[in-house]
Amino acid sequence: MARRAYNFSAGPAMLPTEVLEVAASQMLSYRGIGVGPMEISHRSAHFSEIIECARETLRDLLNVPQSHDILFMQGGGIAQNSIVPLNLMSLADRSRPEADFIVSGTWSEKTEQEAMKYGRTNRAVHLDGRAPLSQLNITASTFSKSASYLHVCSNETIEGVEILDLDPIAKYNSSPIVVDASSNILSAPVDFTHVAALYAGAQKNIGPAGVTVVIVRRDLLGHAHPYCPSAFDWRLVSEHGSMYNTPPTYGIYIAGLVFEWIRDQGGVSAMHANSEVKSSLIYDCIDKSSLYYNHIDKSYRSRLNVPFHFHDRSLEELFLEKARDIDLVYLKGHKKVGGIRASLYNAMPLEGVATLVDFMKEFERKA
Repeated sequence: MARRAYNFSAGPAMLPTEVLEVAASQMLSYRGIGVGPMEISHRSAHFSEIIECARETLRDLLNVPQSHDILFMQGGGIAQNSIVPLNLMSLADRSRPEADFIVSGTWSEKTEQEAMKYGRTNRAVHLDGRAPLSQLNITASTFSKSASYLHVCSNETIEGVEILDLDPIAKYNSSPIVVDASSNILSAPVDFTHVAALYAGAQKNIGPAGVTVVIVRRDLLGHAHPYCPSAFDWRLVSEHGSMYNTPPTYGIYIAGLVFEWIRDQGGVSAMHANSEVKSSLIYDCIDKSSLYYNHIDKSYRSRLNVPFHFHDRSLEELFLEKARDIDLVYLKGHKKVGGIRASLYNAMPLEGVATLVDFMKEFERKA
């Protein structure tokens, strides 16, 4: 077997070895048909089987109710920053498009800025991750009564802020909640009684870059702005089974294999338990350290992206160099915040995290 490093990249991220092995075995011929999966026509019976199996496996994994459709699109989370307002911002009042936002980091801020092109945006909550939600005094007056939807990023990959519990928000908010779950999808259950629409770029917890999963309540289809491009109109994508245009066929094939791998590992509940164990190992190491620190309030610490800094930042490059020497790769923090970042998506094995923690302790001992 080829040498495999422990890849802590925030995305594109590592994929399960078992998935890559299956994909390699079928690269030249999918199930013996003499054609590889990336060459199969999206109009063929073989691809229809691939996309329907992927859709239904995902529905089972997340317990997606039949009230919601599952779409496979392109463009990633950033494209959905435009696609969401083009489909939903006029839902309440076409003459006065408006939406609320919870801003908890870089990506939710970018989402808000993109939506400004299409209507009025209200920053209902600004959460920097340093104070518990209970201290923010959220009430019914926090949210606009004329907003078409409320947008939440459930996990900020740069800052390492995660919002899993939507109850305090749903208690007072009356508009449909839209969730950007790009970096924590399939790592914890989703309560679709609160979530009207959810989207996720694939390149972190689902598969290779190129596929975007959209899970949307069916009654929200059919409200797109007249200027919305046809390929981005959720209603048209839904009516054509995600094949209004040629879908990212190979990415959907890999996503389907990943969904099956998660199912075989015990499902989303097992992924959730694993993520708690893996992230706790690193946070415990940081909290007991005099060399490293993480400033995010413990109630919001991300299980998937663990950023940390050195009290002496001159040690960062040496840390990264020594980590690479033992196959711990892509640990450099985002350029906006610097430092170190360990991304612990579903495919990262516990052994990889334990190896990183052992290295952190040894590095501190020698520092």
